[in-house]
Amino acid sequence: MTVGDSCSVEYQRFTWDALRKGINSIVNKVSATNIKDIIPELFTENLIRGRGIYVRSCIKSQMASPAFTQVFASLIAIVNTKFLEIGNLLLRRLVLQLNRSYKLSGKPRFLASVKFIANLVNQQVAHEILALQLLILMLENRTQDSHFRDILHKGEIDKRVQFMIEGLFAIRKAKFQGCPAVNPKIDLAEPEDQFTHEISLNDKINPEFDLDIFKIYSDFPETEKRYEEFKRSIIGVGVEEECSDSDSDSDEEESSLDESEEQMKINDETEMDLINLRRTIYLTNHVNHQLGRGWSQFTENKIGERSSDGAVHHAIGMLQPGEDLPTLLRPIGAALVHDQQSISGQFREMLCPAIFYHPQA
Repeated sequence: MTVGDSCSVEYQRFTWDALRKGINSIVNKVSATNIKDIIPELFTENLIRGRGIYVRSCIKSQMASPAFTQVFASLIAIVNTKFLEIGNLLLRRLVLQLNRSYKLSGKPRFLASVKFIANLVNQQVAHEILALQLLILMLENRTQDSHFRDILHKGEIDKRVQFMIEGLFAIRKAKFQGCPAVNPKIDLAEPEDQFTHEISLNDKINPEFDLDIFKIYSDFPETEKRYEEFKRSIIGVGVEEECSDSDSDSDEEESSLDESEEQMKINDETEMDLINLRRTIYLTNHVNHQLGRGWSQFTENKIGERSSDGAVHHAIGMLQPGEDLPTLLRPIGAALVHDQQSISGQFREMLCPAIFYHPQA
């Protein structure tokens, strides 16, 4: 498509589909080990236009993999330092999801929302008031594992819940050592750059689900240009340098590989060609019991043409009368030695022209 098509519906639909696939792919592959590399890649996507896609993808991925909640919270915290509306939109949708699942007794969705909000509080994206409201909400409708001490003293619980509560008390007694609020490996957002959103469970929530669907922009080229300028101000220089460094590194690696291959060819002292030649000569001589047939096959295979000075030397040396067959060929069978020695003398005479051209043999 040409630049003149940038205002058309087809072009905007095409870029929207590419944006949706790009954001979903990035969110799905993020982990604690690659989050530093994912951040620059994420900012290359138009997060202003695709903020609904991004928020929805984060919530959906966290719901499917609660064990990666800290990673998704860290990803949101980093983006929130640049785009405040994205952090606010995510919190609003999480609060709405939490309230709905609480009313419908949807425990898996409710617990996933609570875990996500708790990690966002640790990342200073959400205010502590929201965490306190969650505690009050859960204590209003108490379940079997609500009052810890009373449960332990009365003993009217199953063993699983009892072990969970005892483990929690042990962690609390150790002052939560080994359980940091934020994993240092993924704590990438600077506290001074972070903005904390104050959203309450009782607020009237507008989830803005219309941001998740395609819409036409009359000023689409201008909005894309503004984001490109903003993207360059954040990661443009760093990405270009990184790309150039990676290209130079790849070129150096390729050149080093080529040099190493050439050096391997020059310094190859394994003599595999000579070993294969000796094997071929021996098998040709033995299989063809008639001398003429053996020499004919030897010449048809152009063994002599492939041999170097050292090859002829080894071939003649291998067929010296009274000399044992090479150790390499002994596994072929000691029973073949007699036939080999009976015709080796005549076969050696036919190799005399090669001796003439290779006197060192």
